[in-house]
Amino acid sequence: MEYRLLGRAGIKVSAIGLGTMTFGEQNTEAQGHEQIDHALDHGVNLIDTAEVYSVPPRAETYGSTERIIGSWFAKSGRRSKVVLATKVAGPGAVLGVSHVRGGDNRLDRANILAAVDASLARLQTDYIDIYQLHWPSRPANYFGRLGYEHAQSLTPAQAVTIEETLDALGELVRAGKVRHIGLSNETPWGVHRYLHLAETTGRQRVVSIQNPYNLLNRTFDIGLAEMCIREEVGLLAYSPMAFGVLSGKFLGGARPPEARMVRWSRFSRYNSEHAARATAAYAELAARHGLDLAQMSLAFCRQQRFMTSVLIGATTLQQLRTNLGSAELTLSTEVMKDIEGIHRAHPNPCP
Repeated sequence: MEYRLLGRAGIKVSAIGLGTMTFGEQNTEAQGHEQIDHALDHGVNLIDTAEVYSVPPRAETYGSTERIIGSWFAKSGRRSKVVLATKVAGPGAVLGVSHVRGGDNRLDRANILAAVDASLARLQTDYIDIYQLHWPSRPANYFGRLGYEHAQSLTPAQAVTIEETLDALGELVRAGKVRHIGLSNETPWGVHRYLHLAETTGRQRVVSIQNPYNLLNRTFDIGLAEMCIREEVGLLAYSPMAFGVLSGKFLGGARPPEARMVRWSRFSRYNSEHAARATAAYAELAARHGLDLAQMSLAFCRQQRFMTSVLIGATTLQQLRTNLGSAELTLSTEVMKDIEGIHRAHPNPCP
């Protein structure tokens, strides 16, 4: 396993991290523990979660993923071996998380302090290595939305300033509850603003951003890639397998009943004819070069200069083994060139 510096944090994380949003919904506690053990035994040291997990978020399973990770910490005694990342939810209307703190959740001091204490209790730890803002307070281009539409008026939850959010996060760092802070589902303007405030006012500097990145969605390349390279903000890429589409299991119109996109209609981001055509082209390329499509997809992400860690998720141990195997794969110049050819023909079919 390769290890990479996380922004300017001075710590190294594995180039493949373990995403855990299936724990508590598609995976039991025992299965979650098994996945964590297997991942750590194969060199993974970064585990990512969020207060709203498992997914899809609902009141009945709120916090279940953090609780499963917490019970693993308590049982294994291996907390010191893990770089732990979790997230605080933004305003509830975005994801339909009205069950979070009574539906009045926002990125202000009161909510952030309440959220971190609850996460620490569920995780059975006294510190979080990377505390991330799950999505911005303000309306912006995230969760697949293209075309920025400026809001002339904001709700109280949306109007929380970045300054107030950063002040609360800085308080957590000074208290020792959080070691580093990060962003998620952010835009170039948002990253710039957080960095500018850190530089000009001495507030806490973000070390990471967690946004989607995969062969079907490379919108990160357009503005955020340069930002992250020049400013040393590491990408922790989520959905590198495009919700399993890049495993090839949906090719030919297949609809495996256990798949997330089949079980829940809300997951439509990677479910389109454009996605199917592009995936078929990538599958043909992988076959031509004797590669596993899933491993090729993950290796492509890992080889990007702005990438710090590729967050893989799995519902079975065999899927996890396959995904972890991508750590040993380095794509040739020829394969990378062929991937760019397909990308030009099918640019970002699932932004």
